[in-house]
Parts: sequence; structure tokens; C-alpha cells
Amino acid sequence: MIDVEETYIENRVLVHPNDTNNYDMAHGGNVMKWMDEVGAMSAMRFAGETCVTARMESVNFHRPIPRGDAALIESYVYEAGQTSVKVRLRVFREDPLTGDTELTTESYFVYVAVDEDGDPTEVPELETNTEYGRDLVETALEGEAESNGRDE
Repeated sequence: MIDVEETYIENRVLVHPNDTNNYDMAHGGNVMKWMDEVGAMSAMRFAGETCVTARMESVNFHRPIPRGDAALIESYVYEAGQTSVKVRLRVFREDPLTGDTELTTESYFVYVAVDEDGDPTEVPELETNTEYGRDLVETALEGEAESNGRDE
């Protein structure tokens, strides 16, 4: 069994001119790529196997990330099936001078663990042994339910 907290990853990417659109803001495709990479790391840390992207749930862009700010990507596993892993992803714009952050993007990704032949393989059970871990799972499940409610 693997604890939720062991899957928590934060990564930062400084938004350079080549990462931006014609409004000098991070291109949405780049933000999704960064989310997918960090989400896969959380999934692989949990599964102990290579994980591939199976699904991206409603990627919600709340506000842009300007050139010169950092994209702070937060990721963790909050649910596991037999071979699949659900990962909560949130992106914040972060001022590199002050450390101030603001939520910009959020989504839920599903990854599938695969073996050396590319076939789905079983993942361990997810556990939550701490209040912090339970809070992470609860927040993800509530956000997923709200996101699904908006899509109907």
C-alpha cells in the first residue's frame, strides 16, 4: 500500500517567451503538457511502473500565466483502480520575486500503469494515514464532483 502523501509532487516551470501565445501568456497547450508530465510522475511514483495518460477530465483555465512568472504544478494520486490511477492537478502562477501564488488551471487526469510490453498492469492500494492525506483526497473528490456537475 502506498500513502497519498508519497505521491505529492510540486514542480515549477519559468514561463519563457517561447512558451507564450501572442498575448504574452503561457500557451494552454504548454500548461497541459506540464500538467501531464508532473501528473505522470505522481502516478509512476504510486504505481512503481511506467504510466501512460488515459484521460484528461475538463481542464479548466481560470486565469493566464504571464511570461516571467513561474507555473507551479501540484499533483497527487487520490484514487486507484485495478490498473488505473486518478491524479489531481492544479497549476498556480507564481511571482518569482515574492512567491505569491494564484490558481490558474485545474484538472483530473487518469493514467494506466503498463508493463514492459505496454500491457496494463496492477497498481497497489492507496491509503491515507494522516489528516493531511485525507484532506488531499477529500478535496480532490469534492472538486471532481463539482467539475462533473458543471459538465452535465
